[in-house]
Amino acid sequence: MTLDAAAEALDCSRQKVWRIEKGLVPVRVVDARAMCVLYRVTDAMGEIVAGLAKETRARGWWHSYGDVVPSWFSLYVGLESSATLIRRYESELIPGLLQTREYASELFRRKNPTMRAEDREKLVEVRLQRQGILVRRLPTAPTLRVVLSEAVLRRTIPDRRAMAQQLRHLLDVAVLPNVSLRVLPLAAGPPLASETGTFVLLDFPQAFGRASTEPTTVYLENITGALYLDKPAEVAAFEHVWSDLEALASAEAESEKMITSIIEEHHD
Repeated sequence: MTLDAAAEALDCSRQKVWRIEKGLVPVRVVDARAMCVLYRVTDAMGEIVAGLAKETRARGWWHSYGDVVPSWFSLYVGLESSATLIRRYESELIPGLLQTREYASELFRRKNPTMRAEDREKLVEVRLQRQGILVRRLPTAPTLRVVLSEAVLRRTIPDRRAMAQQLRHLLDVAVLPNVSLRVLPLAAGPPLASETGTFVLLDFPQAFGRASTEPTTVYLENITGALYLDKPAEVAAFEHVWSDLEALASAEAESEKMITSIIEEHHD
């Protein structure tokens, strides 16, 4: 059956059928059942497909924290959980996926001093739950590649013991096979990222061995919102910046030594 014939029988557009069959969009259960009938799927398989359709429309776990998580960041959490490769440059803070509870709590306390303690705790919980993607089994955990400015490691929080714990946590996470952590030494000079600041590059799984389900996306966050860039020219510009960071950053082993040295120098 052709796409045109299926679209006519289902009384919808050819593009809608194509997007559903390519797995590019969530599927309504009613549409899934109608397609199963049209394609003469067995009853047993039809129930499986309907069950999968329900899952694709399920809300992410983070939506239960909607009262404290802004919509512009909720979108990012969804993209992050779907990505197969996450590349992050951080010039100011330990990235959320690598933060300890104490470090995250201090950041939220400073950012939201008038917020209720229970609401700040919800924000911390969201951050800690996000970290689960690094060790999940299904779907396969994404690859995380992080470049940290040396300044991030030396910018301590008031609780120096908690900062030492945070730095040790970086070393622990860096042991994971899907995590790469590299430090950009101050002595390396200003990178191209000096003009961009912190950014994230998200790559997504391929659909049926062809195009990705989503285009590579650049995420830029500020105090009031975020930008999501996915135009080829925009992505190419940040890919160039990332290549420069990788050329300047210390190797993983050298980065580990630097982190260990900073722990011993300032926090032990």
